[in-house]
Order: sequence, then structure tokens, then C-alpha cells
Amino acid sequence: MNTVQQLRAAGQSVWYDNIERRLINNGELEGMVKRGEILGLTSNPTIFKNAIVNSNDYDESLAKVRGAALSDTEVFFTLAIEDICSVAQMFRPVYDESQGLDGMVSLEVNPDLAYETQATLEEAKNLWKRVNQPNLMVKIPATQAGLPAITEAIAAGINVNVTLIFSLERYAEVIEAFLSGLEKRAANGQPLDHIASVASFFVSRIDTKVDPRLAALAGENPKAGQLAGKAAIANASLAYRLFQEQFGSSRFEALKHKGARVQRPLWASTSTKNPEYRDTIYVEELIAPHTVNTMPEKTLKAFLDHGKVEPRLEENIHTAEAVFSDLESLGISMAQVTEELEKEGVSSFSASFRDLVDAIHTRRQA
Repeated sequence: MNTVQQLRAAGQSVWYDNIERRLINNGELEGMVKRGEILGLTSNPTIFKNAIVNSNDYDESLAKVRGAALSDTEVFFTLAIEDICSVAQMFRPVYDESQGLDGMVSLEVNPDLAYETQATLEEAKNLWKRVNQPNLMVKIPATQAGLPAITEAIAAGINVNVTLIFSLERYAEVIEAFLSGLEKRAANGQPLDHIASVASFFVSRIDTKVDPRLAALAGENPKAGQLAGKAAIANASLAYRLFQEQFGSSRFEALKHKGARVQRPLWASTSTKNPEYRDTIYVEELIAPHTVNTMPEKTLKAFLDHGKVEPRLEENIHTAEAVFSDLESLGISMAQVTEELEKEGVSSFSASFRDLVDAIHTRRQA
């Protein structure tokens, strides 16, 4: 039993945070699925940009649409949907075997729509219809404008991966949006048992943002140095406690009786950015039942090689509040940190998307 299979036994699923046509065509991705190394897949604009811009794998498909009356954005989604459909078919046995728990493949709406509710919802419905696979998850950002779109997408029967969650306050709103969508669907007499959703809580970027502030304070206050590398785990730990509270409530229990499933926390951005930290820290410290960890290639290989499966997340909850309190005492506001990260996350994905569309335009001209 490899370490990923041990994680599954502990209640956590590993999804692959990567997609490349090369991996689809050469059988490498299918091999990972069959070996049980990954149980799902996530993508985002940056991942697609790297796959399309840095290879010639898509030239044949681009040539086919060279003269088509499609915008460059429409061409991107044509390419992306080709990949997503192929990968969804690879994961279909996992989806069926797990009765819809795993085997999910995620595709994100246009990040430029992050602050437009109706446009986001329309695009989510369009992607859902075009892919037409039960194991698709449409990614919708957890912006204020995204929240109503999440509710309506769930009510429409669309699987939703809520992305770019950083703060506990926003996570609470995401859960509310999910539950409201289920309740709306139930009120319309529609089934709940096939609806799947995850709440993607970003992890390592918290430490990347907080650690430099701690370093600046370390000369004046020794406590600052002791807190380095602890904010991200504490934030995720408190998020998991909120998950337990909300999905252990009588409100969710009523939905559960109608077939509803929990919206699992998904730990995203789990690669280690600081070389001083162990390369599997954001996996090993976040193991708990009813969770997903989506890992990029380097992190997955490291965890398969030397990761340890010792569920610690529920233990970390006990120290998380103290970490938050100590950060506040040093003048570091987690509310400010997470607000900055949300804006930067939306901006980063939008920039990647624009670079990607520009590259497609250049390739089409060539």
C-alpha cells in the first residue's frame, strides 16, 4: 500500500493539481490513475497556460480551428474541454467505484468574471453542458460576487469546486452558499444525492505572506521567529473545525436525510515554497477524514517517496487559536492577510488567462 492509499484509508483523497496533453497522450496520467496514485484532478488558468504555452502539444488542435470564427478565448475553452473530457473518462472508473465521491476533474470559469455573478453562473452552466460528464467540477472563485453563483449552480445540479478561499469568514460564507443551494434544490423537489462539491482552501500562500512580516519583527520580539511556518496550518486547522461544526449541524442533518453529501475541504496550494520547510509539510499536517489534498507533481512525488501518514490535523486545532492570538498580538491581522491574498489570487489567475489567450492568438496567426 503506497502512501496515497494510506491517506485514502485515513479519509483523505489525493487529487492531482496538473493537466498536460502530453500526459494524456503518452499514458502517464492514466497509469497514475490505475496505480491508485491520484483519485481526481484539478486545473486552473496558470496550469493551462504552462501546458499550452510551453509545448507544441496543442498545435494540431490549433490548426483545426485556425480559420474558425471563434475568439481566442473560445479557442482556449475548446482546447481545455478536449483535455477535460479525455481526463474525465480516465477517472470515470474511480467515480463509479467511489459512488461519486472521487474521480472528479475540475475546470475553472473565466477568471476575468470573478466579480460578475450572472456571467459566472452562465459560464458555469455552459461548461457543465459542453463537457457533459457527471464527474466534472466547475471551479467558481469564492469572491463576494461568486457566492450567489455558487448557490445557483448547486441548485441547478452542477458539481462545484469553490476556489480561492483564504479566510475563515469567507469559508463560512461558502458553506452557507452551498447549503442554500442544496435547500433550494430540495424545495424544488430535485434530488441531492449526486451533487458533489469541495471548498478549496489555499494553504502555503498564507505562510508566504505572513513569514516575511514575522521576519521583520523577529529582531524586536523572539516570539515572531517562533511563529514562522505556523500561520497556514493554523488557518487550515480552524477551517476544518468550522467544517465539522457546520456539517455536524441539524441543518445539514436534514439535508443528509435527503441524500446530500458534505462539501469536503480541499487543501490547495500545498507545495512548499520555503526550502527551509520539509517538502511534505502541507500534506502531513493536514490529514483528516472527509478532506482532499490536491498536489502538484513535485509534491506528489515527494509524498509517494517519503511522506508519512499520521493524521495530525485535529491535533493542530488545539494550538491554532493560540497561533492566531500571538499573530494578532504582534500586529499581524489575518483578516488583512487573507483579503490581500484573495485579490492577488484573482489577479494572478486573470493575468495567466490573458497571457494564455495572447499566446493562442499568436499561435493562430503563425
